[in-house]
Amino acid sequence: MTDAASTDATTDAATVGTGFTSARSGVIDPSGPAPVVAAPAGAQLKKLGWYLFLTLLALVILYPLYMSLMRALSDPAAYARAGNPPWPVEAEWDVFSRAWNGGNLSAATFWSFAMSAVITVTQVITAVLAAYAFVFLRFPFKKLLFVLFVATLMLPLEVTFVANSLTIRQWGWIDTLQGLVAPFLASALGTFLLRQGFLGIPNELREAAFLDGYGHFRFMTRIAVPLAAPVVASVGLLAFLSSWNQYLWPRVVTEQESHQTLQIALKRLAAQNIQQLNVGVAGAVLAALPIFALLIVFQRAIVRGLTAGAVKG
Repeated sequence: MTDAASTDATTDAATVGTGFTSARSGVIDPSGPAPVVAAPAGAQLKKLGWYLFLTLLALVILYPLYMSLMRALSDPAAYARAGNPPWPVEAEWDVFSRAWNGGNLSAATFWSFAMSAVITVTQVITAVLAAYAFVFLRFPFKKLLFVLFVATLMLPLEVTFVANSLTIRQWGWIDTLQGLVAPFLASALGTFLLRQGFLGIPNELREAAFLDGYGHFRFMTRIAVPLAAPVVASVGLLAFLSSWNQYLWPRVVTEQESHQTLQIALKRLAAQNIQQLNVGVAGAVLAALPIFALLIVFQRAIVRGLTAGAVKG
C-alpha cells in the first residue's frame, strides 16, 4: 500500500511542469507549456499547395530576368546558334564594364538618382500634408475636393504633357534638375494611400493627444506619421520606382547627353551596339539592380502600407 502511494506521488510530481493532466491525480499545472496540437492534414496540404503555387509564380517571374542575365553574359551570335539555352555561351565576363563605360552610365545614373530622390522626398512631404488635412482638418467641401484630387489619377501624363513641356522651355529649365522634377512634386496616389493609413488611427488617441496640448503639427510628426510609417515607406518606394523608370518626360526636357537620365542612356547604348546586343542587355541589368535592392529591403513595408486602412474608407 505504501509502495503504491509512493508510486502515485512520483507520477504526479513528474507531471508537474509539463502542463498535462495526471491520470491518477487529475491535476493540471497551468504554468507548464500547453500541449502541441497537430494541424489537420487538410490544412497542411492546403498550406503546401499555396507554397507550391507561389514558388511556381516566382519562377515564372524570375525566369525572364535569369534569361536576360544569360543573354548579357553570352556572345550574341554564339548564343543564337546554340538556341538561346539557359546558360551562358562563350561568356563575355567584361560585358558589364563595357556597358557601364561605353554608355556613360555613371553620369546617367547620377541624374536618375538625383531626379528620383527629389521627387520621392517632395511627394512624401506633400502627400503627408494633404492626407493629414483631408483626415484631421475641417474645411468646406472637403469630400468634394478629395474626390476631385483623386480623380486626377485617371488623367494620363499625355494630357498635360504639351503644356508642361512648353512651360519648362519658357522658364529656361531645359537640361536642369528642376525641369525634370517640376511636374511630379505631388502625387494623388500617395495622398490616397496615406489618407487610408491616417483613417486607421483611433479617435481616442487623437483626442488624448489634443488634451495633452498637442497641436496639429506636433500630432502629425510625433504620432500620425510614425503610426503610418509602413504607408509612408510604400509611398516613397512607389514614387522612387516610377521616377526611376521614366523615359518620355526626361527625353523631352533634356537635350545634352551629359544631362540625360539612365533610361535614355540605355536606349542610346542599345542603338550604338546593334551587333552586340548583349551590351544593351547588360546595361539594362545594371539599371535594374537598384530596383531589386529596394524591393527586397522594403517588401514588408510595401505589403503593410498598401493594405493599411483597407477596411475603413
